[in-house]
Amino acid sequence: MKRPPSSGKLLLAILKKDIRVYSRNLIYLFLTLLSLVFFIAIFWLVPDQVEEDLTFAITPPLSVLITTGQEELRAQGMPAEVIRTLDQTQLAFEDEGLTLIEFESETQLKEALQGELDIYKLDTGPVIIHDPDSDQDRPEDADKIRFNLGIAFPDTFLSDTILEESPQVTFYASADVPAELKRAMEGYVREMAYQLAGSELPITMPQEDEVILGPDRMGDQISTREKLRPMLAFFIMMMETFALASLISNEVLQRTVTALLVTPVRTGHFLLAKTIFGTTLAMVQASIILLLVGAFSLENWTLLLFTIFLGSLLFTAVAMFVGAAGKDFIGQLMFSMLFIIPLMIPAFAVLFPGSTATWVSYLPSYPVVRLLYDITIYEVFWSDALSMLLYALLWVIIIYGVALIVLKRKVASI
Repeated sequence: MKRPPSSGKLLLAILKKDIRVYSRNLIYLFLTLLSLVFFIAIFWLVPDQVEEDLTFAITPPLSVLITTGQEELRAQGMPAEVIRTLDQTQLAFEDEGLTLIEFESETQLKEALQGELDIYKLDTGPVIIHDPDSDQDRPEDADKIRFNLGIAFPDTFLSDTILEESPQVTFYASADVPAELKRAMEGYVREMAYQLAGSELPITMPQEDEVILGPDRMGDQISTREKLRPMLAFFIMMMETFALASLISNEVLQRTVTALLVTPVRTGHFLLAKTIFGTTLAMVQASIILLLVGAFSLENWTLLLFTIFLGSLLFTAVAMFVGAAGKDFIGQLMFSMLFIIPLMIPAFAVLFPGSTATWVSYLPSYPVVRLLYDITIYEVFWSDALSMLLYALLWVIIIYGVALIVLKRKVASI
């Protein structure tokens, strides 16, 4: 009597069939290769440096503010020691991390802020204002400076402040300037006015080491390129949801599953084969991406691979659920987007600065994104990542369990 084939041989046969079917789907095969090339190219094209200095402009120049202020104070009969305090005004604009550009007029400042004038700075220090529409040649050996915040002071700002006459200051900002930065600059000018008036701030400021939470990133900011490392791996895993969901949906609609179940193949073999195929496909591509962008190290490779495995299994489960519910290509695509869009939210929440909303942390993809981000950027290890790994594993078990139940019932009903 001929012995039935072993489960291993059955799984291998189904996997070979899946690979053959996947390789014949030119649309998804082309999109997979295109995504790999595109993501890697984008990574190496984005800037890997961070501008840590805050560049802003003022008008009129400091020399005009100081000279005019001293003349006004002399005219008011102020003591010489008060007048001499204005000589220290320049120090207020020389704090670490601040780069100052001085304009002769408010009109120049607004034109430069709108991009109508180019600003260049020589290595020796002077700033050159260049009109690109004029016949003037572009300065050589000069770096172009961009700024998005300007402050227009009245000529008598310093003297009016000391005389407590409440001078009016106008702030100019580009549309992309965060509101937090605007408020910070307003507070900076207000603090300077308090100091010039000889008054203490109405609050007591704590020492710097009392307000820094977590690692101090001063001088070691995260570049856009570094932030892309975990995001590229996440998106490549997510994209495989469409390919696997399409494969499962076609097999259900074309009743390929029925033909398989006539053979010694059982439903468990079918489900396990799809799990292995989808997880391996997503994991291999994510590993290639992370390898080519330099995310792996001798210290983190095991933790990073396990995180990729959890993420790949999560999206494989989503693909199995979507593939079981899809009726046709369009229906399957729309159903995929219904799940994928919410799962993308944690990626953008982690990528961009700011506090993550509480509800975002409850989404299934959040722990995977958080782990990828912490491992590749902050270099956390197993002990620090254990709680988030358990959280990710819990979501994977839940989503995978639901997907198995739905797909198994779908197969049984055919």
